[in-house]
Amino acid sequence: MSPLHDPVFPRPSRPIDRLIAPLERFLHVEAAGGIVLLACTIVALAIANSPCADAYHHFWQTELGLRIGSFSFVHSLEFWVNDGLMALFFFLVGLEVKRELVFGDLRDPRAAMLPIMGAIGGMVVPAGIYISLLGHTPAAHGWGVPMATDIAFVVGCVAVLGHRVPAPLRVMLLTLAIADDIGAILVIAVGYSSGISLVPLTLGAGVIALIVLMSRLGVRYLRVYWALGALVWLAVLKSGVHATIAGVILGLMTPTRADVSEGAAAQLLERVADWLKGQSEAEAADKAQRLNNLRRTAREAVSPLEYLENELHPWVSFVIMPVFALANAGVHLSFADVVDRVAVGIAVSLLVGKPVGVVTLSWLATRLGIARLPRTVSWAQVVAGGILCGIGFTMSLFVANLGLARETLDAAKIGILTGSTLAAVLGCAAFYAIAGSHRHESENPPDNRV
Repeated sequence: MSPLHDPVFPRPSRPIDRLIAPLERFLHVEAAGGIVLLACTIVALAIANSPCADAYHHFWQTELGLRIGSFSFVHSLEFWVNDGLMALFFFLVGLEVKRELVFGDLRDPRAAMLPIMGAIGGMVVPAGIYISLLGHTPAAHGWGVPMATDIAFVVGCVAVLGHRVPAPLRVMLLTLAIADDIGAILVIAVGYSSGISLVPLTLGAGVIALIVLMSRLGVRYLRVYWALGALVWLAVLKSGVHATIAGVILGLMTPTRADVSEGAAAQLLERVADWLKGQSEAEAADKAQRLNNLRRTAREAVSPLEYLENELHPWVSFVIMPVFALANAGVHLSFADVVDRVAVGIAVSLLVGKPVGVVTLSWLATRLGIARLPRTVSWAQVVAGGILCGIGFTMSLFVANLGLARETLDAAKIGILTGSTLAAVLGCAAFYAIAGSHRHESENPPDNRV
C-alpha cells in the first residue's frame, strides 16, 4: 500500500484538499444516488402499470399527521414527501449553493460566468419553447417544468462516461447544475407561490431572526436549530410561499466557519490522550463527561455547513430522492399520453431547448470576453454536455406537481421521463462519438507531406 493512502499514517492535509475533498465526496454520492434513483423510478413505473396500480395510488393518499383536540395537522403521504421530505432536499441544495458561493467556482465571477450564462440559457430557452408550444393551452402554467437539470442523473452519466468527459467540463457541468438550481428555486418562489399571507410570513421571519441571534450568541445545539427550522417550515407553508423555500433559506444561512480551530482541537486531543493514559481512580468518574466534551469540541472543529452537508447528503441521495421518485414517477403509460401535446412539448423543450440554450449563451459569453472556454474542452463536448443537461427528472417532476392540473399531470410526467431518457442516451452517445473521433484523429494524423 502506498504511504500516501495508508489509513494508519495518512499524509498531512494540504489547503487544496479542503476544497477538493467535498467535491469528490459530492460526486461519488450523487453518482451512486443516481443509480438508486433510476431503480426506484423503474419500480414506480412497473407498479403503476401493473394490477397493483390502484393500491399504489391509494397508498400515497394515506393520511398521516397529528390531532390534538380541535387542532388538526393531517395530510397525505404524498404531501409529506413533496412538501416535507423535499424541504430537506432543498435545505441540502441551499448548503451546496452556499459552499459554491464561498469556496467554489461561484465565488469568482469571471470563472463562474461560463456556467452561469450556460445555466441562464438552459432555463430561458426551454421555457420559451414550452410557452411557444403550450402557451395557449390549460398547461401554460407549467412553463417552469423543463427549466431545471437533475444533478444526480447528470453526475451519474458523467461517472459512466469516465475520462471521456474532461475534468474542467465536469466542474463546469456541476457548477451549471447548481446555478440552475438557484434559478429553479427563484422560479418556485416567484412563479408557483400564491395567496401570500403576511402574518405567518412575519412569524417565520421572526424565527429566522431568532436563529441568527442565537448563532451570534454562540448557541451550538443542533437540536434547537432543527426545532426552530421546523417552525420556519410550518410558517412558510401557512404563508402561501412553497414550504421548500424555507429549506433553501436555512441552508443559505448556515455558517461556513468552524467554531473551534483545528489547532485548538488537536491540542485538546493531545491533552485528553495524556489524561486517559495517566488518570487515577478518582478521575475515572469524570471520564464520560470529559469524553463528551471532547466529542463536542471535535464536532465544532468542523463548520456547520460541512458537517450538515456530510451528514445529510447520503440521506437525501439514498432515501429522500428515491422515495420522491416512488411517490411521483408512477404514471400509467398509454399511447394517448405519449403523443399528448403536453408530453411532446416538455420532451422537446428538454431535449432541444437545454443544449441550444446552454451552448448559445456559453458561446456568447466567450465572444463578449466575459468568460473563457477551458483549453482542454471543445465546443463539441459542450454540446454533448448541454444535451445531458436536458435530464430534468427530479426538479421537473416537482414543478409539474406545483404548476399543472391533475388532468395534464400524467402526460407531463411522461414527457419528463421521455425527454430525460432521450437526453441521457443521446448525451452519452455524443460523448462516445467525440471520444471515438479524437482517437481516430490521434491514430491517423493528417499527412502534410508535399
